[in-house]
Amino acid sequence: MIDEFKKFILKGNVIDLSTGVIIGAAFTGIVGAFTKGIVEPILALAGKGPSPDLKIPIVQKMVEVTEKGADGKDVTKMVSKLIELDLGIIIGAVISFLITAAVVFFVIVKPMNKLVAMANKPKDEAPAAPAEPSEDVKLLTEIRDLLKAK
Repeated sequence: MIDEFKKFILKGNVIDLSTGVIIGAAFTGIVGAFTKGIVEPILALAGKGPSPDLKIPIVQKMVEVTEKGADGKDVTKMVSKLIELDLGIIIGAVISFLITAAVVFFVIVKPMNKLVAMANKPKDEAPAAPAEPSEDVKLLTEIRDLLKAK
C-alpha cells in the first residue's frame, strides 16, 4: 500500500498539479491587487464612490434588528432595509477571472504547447528528393559517366 502511494505521489501529474495550485494561489494576490487598484476605480467611474457602485434595487423590506440600548438591555426594533443586486462585484469577479485565464494561457499553456510541439518534432528528417532531376544534374551525370568510361 505504501509503495502504491509513493508511485502515486511521485507521478509527474501530481507534482504538476500541486505546483499549479501553489502558483495559482500566489497569482490570486496579484490579480486581486490589480482588480482592486485598477479595475475597481474604472468601474467606480460608472457608479458613485470609491468602489464600484453598480447596484440595482429590488425591494424595500422591513427587518428586525436587535441592539443594545442605553441601559444595556437588548432592544428589538423594525428597520427598513433595501435589497439590491450588486453588479459591481460580479463585473469585478468576471474581469478578474478573464485576466487570470489570459495570463495562464499566454504564460503557461501557450509556451508549454510550443515546447511539446518542439519535443514531438521528428529529428533529422532527410529532405524529399526531387521527382525529376534538373537539366544541370542530368548534364553532370552524363559527364561523370563518360569520365568513368575512359
